[in-house]
Parts: sequence; structure tokens; C-alpha cells
Amino acid sequence: MNVVVCVKQIPDPAEPGALNPDHTLKREGKLILDESDMYGVEMALQLVDTAGEGEVTLVSMAPNNETSGLRTALAMGAAKAVLVSDEALKGAGALDTAKVLAAAIKRVEGADLIMAATESTDGYTGTVPEQIAAVLDLPSITFAKHVEIADGTVKVQRQTEAGYDECESPLPALVSVTAGVVEPRYPSFKGIMAAKSKPVDEVKVADLGLDAGAVGIAGARQEIVSVTPAEEREAGEVIEDDGESHLKIVEFLDGLKVL
Repeated sequence: MNVVVCVKQIPDPAEPGALNPDHTLKREGKLILDESDMYGVEMALQLVDTAGEGEVTLVSMAPNNETSGLRTALAMGAAKAVLVSDEALKGAGALDTAKVLAAAIKRVEGADLIMAATESTDGYTGTVPEQIAAVLDLPSITFAKHVEIADGTVKVQRQTEAGYDECESPLPALVSVTAGVVEPRYPSFKGIMAAKSKPVDEVKVADLGLDAGAVGIAGARQEIVSVTPAEEREAGEVIEDDGESHLKIVEFLDGLKVL
């Protein structure tokens, strides 16, 4: 059972975010593994353990050949990684990212299943997994809360507002995983040391057979023209209860067209 997991390396959410003059997110310095991706890595490792053979390969896109976040996932148990790092990718949109990750996935031989988080915690587009599946012409199942593999088929409990749907698809396929569905393992000291020597295949856009001018900011299909700080929350109105306060509440709700 060979599983590819798409992971994203992001600036530490504990630190205040900053933007470049072109309104893109600053990604200089050390990046960490997106917490939402840890669930996909853990689920992939469990599937390989259940199968009794195979390995987990990571695929990521990050600036400055940054591998800190990848090393965390490698320390969890992933076998190797493919990192696409190219200045030409600065400002890439969701579709550009999907095209790049799809091309990187093609470098991994014998992939039975591709896994990804539902969305990243620094972008929240929620579209990249489906776009990757479309580019690779693969079936996909989203919002997985439980995944099983049997007889060349992936069986998924797909989370819904009312519970879950039972879905299945032939392999290979792409499955996006919701956060919190498994408990990610903590990397052991042995795993951390082993991760330092695990292979990370660092490639450029040209190595993937893609046109650099079509997947970066030059070819982006969206543009951020301005950024406005969110308005500060104003203090609420305090009403002293004189026995008629309920009328004030009714008046307020009526003004909001709630009643």
C-alpha cells in the first residue's frame, strides 16, 4: 500500500502574520507542518501499517527549499518526500498549486492513494484537493472521517451535517481528510533522528515539465488589489434592567429583522 500525502508548510500561526508589498503572505524563515495535514499523514501511516507493506511519500510546495515541516512528517514515519521550491511559484493561486502538486505526484511511482487535508489553515480555499484530482483525472472523496482499503477499493465514511455517508471508489483515488478524525502520533526521538537522513527530492518547476510563467504570479488567475484591516470590535450597549429591559431586546432584534 503506497500512499502519497499532500502537505503544506506554513508560517507559525503563533506568530503575527505579515504581508509583502504585493499583498502575498510572507513565508521567509522557518516553516512548520500545517496541523491539518498531520491527520492525513497519520491516517496514511495507519493504512500502510494495516496493509503490512508499502510506504508513505510526502509532496509539498514551499519557498527557499524549506524542509522543517517535512521533517516533522518524516519523523512521524513517512518514508520520503518530494519538495517543489522555485521562486517562479511566488504568488501562485489554488489552481496553480494543484497543477504543481499533481505534476510532483506523478514523480512517485506506484501510488495507490493520494491524501490531503480538506483545507490549509493559512489559505482556507478548500479547493486544492479537488483540483488535484481533476488534473490527474482521478476519482475523489472529500471530508473523510474514516478510511479503509480492501480489494483495490477505498471505502470512506464521508462526514456530513447529519452524520456520514458511506462512499467507495476504485484505486487509485484522492481522499481529503477532515481534522480531528485520528490522533496524530508524536515523533519519537528515534524518528526525529531518522528523519534527518530520509530523502527529500527537491525539484524546480522546469523539472516537472511545467511553464514557470503559467503557474506563478505571472499566470495567476486572481489578484489581491488591496488589503484592509478588520474593524475593531466596538463595545456593546449596556442596559440597566428597570423591569422593561425585555422591550429593549425585542426592539433590538426587530431592528435586525430577526423577528
